[in-house]
Amino acid sequence: MDERNALSTQEVADMLHVSKSTIYDLIKKGEICSYKVGRKVRFTEEDVKQYISHSKNNQSAISSSSDALGFNLSKNDMKTDGFIICGQDLILDVLSNYMSLHGVPALRAYIGSYDSLISLYRKKINVASAHMWDSDTNSYNIPYVRRLLPGIPTVIVHLTCRMQGLYVAKGNPKGITTWADFGREDIAMINREKGAGSRVLLDEHLRLLKIHGSSIKGYENETQSHLAVASAVNRGTADVAVGNEKIARQVDNIEFISLQKERYDLVIRKEDFHTNEIETLLKIIRSEAFKNEFGHIGGYDTSEIGKVVAEI
Repeated sequence: MDERNALSTQEVADMLHVSKSTIYDLIKKGEICSYKVGRKVRFTEEDVKQYISHSKNNQSAISSSSDALGFNLSKNDMKTDGFIICGQDLILDVLSNYMSLHGVPALRAYIGSYDSLISLYRKKINVASAHMWDSDTNSYNIPYVRRLLPGIPTVIVHLTCRMQGLYVAKGNPKGITTWADFGREDIAMINREKGAGSRVLLDEHLRLLKIHGSSIKGYENETQSHLAVASAVNRGTADVAVGNEKIARQVDNIEFISLQKERYDLVIRKEDFHTNEIETLLKIIRSEAFKNEFGHIGGYDTSEIGKVVAEI
């Protein structure tokens, strides 16, 4: 086994959006495979994929991490009791903590934009997050909310803007600069899972360029987070991946090529808009204290946070 391609416990925890202690518990229970190098626990990407696949098959879960949070978003059942915010960004974790401090316990479900909207349609969650670009209208989220929640009155509230682009190796040895470079035969990528906002962004640009995903080496190789794809580029198992700027600052030996500013929004059923939980959420995200949490963290533009983008 090449140690350069191994994943640490922290990297696997970040991929699955759980704590390191949860990973150690999974190892103890024999639910995820691992091996040791000296005293260090290490994993292969195949170990993580097998765990996710096994979890999905046994639990019919949308999110491989949801049972670690104490609930399960199955495809047929209604949501569990509790207020659930769906999405994968750190800003939602901070929001959840703030809500708990304000007396509104908030659970987190770590799934991508597409599945978040589907879960909101099925009333499994209370708040969905989305950052999906529509190339026909050159706009974010509104077209998808209209299509994926047909007949459901919704309110879209802006949370933040982030810069999306490409992760490449330090020094950019392959000279990758644009979406068109995915059409090159010498390029290997690693992809996000279907339904993730970054995956939708890539697929929309490939459609415009008339590049078929099946023609790209590594297109079918999927993983669950920005950190995971950035780490793959760092390890040299891929030449390029799509992700946001913030994560690029956390991973060594990669560079970020800025390509597109995206809008990251919250989607709420209109019938819930004046509940205590949603009113508390809006009060928090519109507060100076919440904005200041991200004032010194690169990659977030919260200048329009809390603004109602659309009522559909």
